[in-house]
Amino acid sequence: LDQSSDVVLELFDIRGVKVKTLLNEYHQAGSHQFILDGSALASGVYFYNMTANGISKTRKLVLMK
Repeated sequence: LDQSSDVVLELFDIRGVKVKTLLNEYHQAGSHQFILDGSALASGVYFYNMTANGISKTRKLVLMK
């Protein structure tokens, strides 16, 4: 993060339906790490979206068990 802000990290399935809000809290500027426990999720393609400082980025995640 370039500057401190509220961070929202959400997980969506392949259809675009929100599966879970993974993170919704304030973070200081700098590097951060989030570890996803996918044990309760089915194998497949997911998308995660992170919003911070008014900027939103979406990336693909493939979960294989």
